[in-house]
Amino acid sequence: MLARFFHTWERRLVAVDSNRVVRPFEWGVEWVDPTADHTTDPAGHLDRWATRTLSDPAWFSSSPCHDYEIQDDRLTFPSDIETPHDENNTVHARYFPAEQRSHQRRATLVLPQWNADPGGHVGLCQLLSRVGISALRLSLPYHDARMPAELERADYIISANIGRTLQVNRQAVLDARRAIAWLAAQGYDRIGILGTSLGSCLAMLTAAHEPLVKAAALNHISPYVADVVWEGLSTAHVRAGLDGAIDLDLLRRLWLPISPHPYIGRLRDTPALLVYARYDLSFPVRLSRRLIADFERFGIRHDVTVLPCGHYTTGRAPFKWMDGYALVQFLRRTL
Repeated sequence: MLARFFHTWERRLVAVDSNRVVRPFEWGVEWVDPTADHTTDPAGHLDRWATRTLSDPAWFSSSPCHDYEIQDDRLTFPSDIETPHDENNTVHARYFPAEQRSHQRRATLVLPQWNADPGGHVGLCQLLSRVGISALRLSLPYHDARMPAELERADYIISANIGRTLQVNRQAVLDARRAIAWLAAQGYDRIGILGTSLGSCLAMLTAAHEPLVKAAALNHISPYVADVVWEGLSTAHVRAGLDGAIDLDLLRRLWLPISPHPYIGRLRDTPALLVYARYDLSFPVRLSRRLIADFERFGIRHDVTVLPCGHYTTGRAPFKWMDGYALVQFLRRTL
C-alpha cells in the first residue's frame, strides 16, 4: 500500500514538467573523437573507444586553472572543455563560507540534481555553512546561466546523443576538479563532495579521481548511467529516443566511462555515505542496492541511509529534512 502511494505521488510530480522533448538518436562520435570517421561503424568505434578510455587516466585529468573570478558570493572560471555553446564554457558556482571558522577549515563541493534550478540545494549549502562547513554549489554543464537559448531543460548532459552525453558528463567532473582546486587554494584542508541524483554519479566520479576529496556524500545512487536512463521514470523521454537504435547492453558498455561501477575500487580511502529511497522509480532500488553490495565487496568504508519515500518526494517535507540531516551529519563527522 505504501509503495502504491509513493509511486502515484512520484508519477504526479514527474508530470508537472511538461517540457520534456524526445530528441533523435545520434551516435555523436565527433564529441569524443573529432578526427574519427563518423559514418563507418560508429557503434564499433565508440565501443572500442570506451574500452580504451576506461584505462586512460587522462580522461578525467584536469589542467590547472588561473582565471578564477569571484564577485560577492559568485565564482566563475573557464571550463576545461570547450563545447560548441559559449554559455556552457564558463563555469558558475555560488560560495557559502562557514559562519564559524574552525582551526581545521572544512568545505564541501555540492553538485545538484539534473535540471536543478539556480535555487536547488541552496538551503543545504546554507545549512552546511551554519554548522561550520563552507559550501560551494556548482552549476552543472548546460544548467542555469550555462544553458543556451535553444534549450528549456538541460537536455545535452543526458540525451539520446551517445558521444555528447559522454563528453558533457566528463566536462562536469573536470569542472568539479577545478572547483575543488579553488577551494584548496583558499586554504581548505578537509574537502568533501556531495551530489544528488546525476550529481551523485558525478560526485563519485570526481571523488574517485581527485585526491583532495576526503569524504563523499552520494544522494540517490546507481552503478550504471545507462540502466537508470533505460528504466527510470524521469528519463522516459530519453529512453524513447534510444528505442530501436541501441540495446541496453551496448549502451551500458558505451557509457561505462561515465558510470560509477568501473571506479569503485579507487575509493578505498574515501569514506562515503550512500543514500537511496525505498520507493524510487527514477533510480531503481535494485541498482542502488547493487552499488552498496559493490562497496561491501571492495571493503570500502561506507554508511547507508534508506529514505522512506521516492526520488522526487525526497524534496518534500518531511523527507527533505531527513535527507539533509543524514548528509550534513555525515560530513560533520568525516571532515
